[in-house]
Amino acid sequence: MPVRKAIVQAAIGLHARPAAVFVRAVTETGLPVTISKNGKPGVDARSLLEVMIEDFSCGCEVELAVAPDAIPARYSLAEAEDALEGLRLLLESAQAR
Repeated sequence: MPVRKAIVQAAIGLHARPAAVFVRAVTETGLPVTISKNGKPGVDARSLLEVMIEDFSCGCEVELAVAPDAIPARYSLAEAEDALEGLRLLLESAQAR
């Protein structure tokens, strides 16, 4: 399963603007990405409400994943991994602050 871990760098965590930027980026990938923390089940990273409710605070480690059987046929496994890497970089960059 394509998985990436990231540290949320936005000072307010994934709330308001940083959450919207992240969710928009996830939606643009076209992949059913989940985001989780502390070993809890992942939530749909394409849903602003689910991301904000989960309370991903600044400095917390999150896991981004896509189930292999959920990857659309037009994507290769490598493309899904690249998309997750891009999302990881976004969460750890100044763009998500």
